Amino acid sequence: MPPHFHADYGEFEAQIAIHDFAIVEGYLPPKALALVVEWASINQFDIINNWKSLSEGGVGTFKKIAPLR
Repeated sequence: MPPHFHADYGEFEAQIAIHDFAIVEGYLPPKALALVVEWASINQFDIINNWKSLSEGGVGTFKKIAPLR
C-alpha cells in the first residue's frame, strides 16, 4: 500500500494516496473528494510527516492537522 491517509464522509470511506491524492481504496462522493483533495494539498507536508512518523514501527507520534476552513 502506498503512503496514504483515510478519509470518512458519512457512510463512505476511502484511502487517499498522499503524493497524488488518488483514491487507493474505497469511495467518496465527488464533492467530498474535492474537499479532501483541497485540504490535503494545503496540508501535504504535515500529512507526509505523520505518515513517516507512524510508519516507523507504528510507535511515532500523530500531529493533529487543522480542518479545511
